[in-house]
Amino acid sequence: MTDITLQNFESELINASAQTPVLLDIWAPWCGPCKTLGPLLEKLEVAYAGRFALAKLDSDAQPEIAGQLSQAFGVRSIPFCVMFVGGQPVDGFVGALPEAQIRAFLDKHVPSVEALAAEEEVEQAGQLAAEGDSEAALAKLSEAMALAPGDDAIRAEYVKRLLEAGRVADARRIYEPLVPKAIIEARASALGLWIEACEAAAAARPAKALAAAIAADRRDFAARFELAQTLVAAQRFTEAMDELLEILMRDKAWSDQRARKLYVAILELMTKPPPKAAAATEAKGTLELSGRAAVIASDPVVDGYRRKLSMVLLS
Repeated sequence: MTDITLQNFESELINASAQTPVLLDIWAPWCGPCKTLGPLLEKLEVAYAGRFALAKLDSDAQPEIAGQLSQAFGVRSIPFCVMFVGGQPVDGFVGALPEAQIRAFLDKHVPSVEALAAEEEVEQAGQLAAEGDSEAALAKLSEAMALAPGDDAIRAEYVKRLLEAGRVADARRIYEPLVPKAIIEARASALGLWIEACEAAAAARPAKALAAAIAADRRDFAARFELAQTLVAAQRFTEAMDELLEILMRDKAWSDQRARKLYVAILELMTKPPPKAAAATEAKGTLELSGRAAVIASDPVVDGYRRKLSMVLLS
């Protein structure tokens, strides 16, 4: 449990909630219901074992914060509790509710035990992959999927690792639930096109035959696209984009924009996902209800190929 002040508001509430949901209890020493609710919330923080953090705000001592939150939610009485998730106030309740109702409120916003366990498996998988133990990493991701089968981010990571390991059939099977989401989600679409490229590469002509076909006719876009797919399957992404650019420079809309779509997919695959939370900053004694946007480190290679695509499409 943390006492919130204007000085630690950003670090202990905004930034902290980007990692773990934080329930802010706004109370006052003279408030009778607050004295009932406070111990109950402390008991639940222990019972939920790290699935959320409890923070407390004395409205008399910190009127600026209490006033802004009360105005934002249209609430003028206490006790008043606000749930912060991802650096934002997302929900709240007023009054000393019974334990069952508070648990129901918490369960809408805090991760389940299974979700936390799955997240831990994913973190361990990343460490194992970084150490070069891809099989152990895949085993961890399989365990994570079993714990949280509905988590699309875990499923996408599992598909990616399977493709990196050359297990295309397994990747296709794990990917299937993401197919309907590929229309609107860039990551799901990119993974689908990577799988298609791997499947096409298995039946593709030899590299020498493709090179000969392109040398004979630089507008043989089918051969060039086939070559690009084999390069994607081999995870030679920049070389694949070079081939796709050759198509786009001559025919931007070729074959229902297949070249552009695969190029964009490669950029998505090469782009690192954003960090879960922005780095904590020093308190400045000011109040901001919105968390800072996570900063993604720039990749000069990806940025360069984005510029190349823009130049071609705008020419």
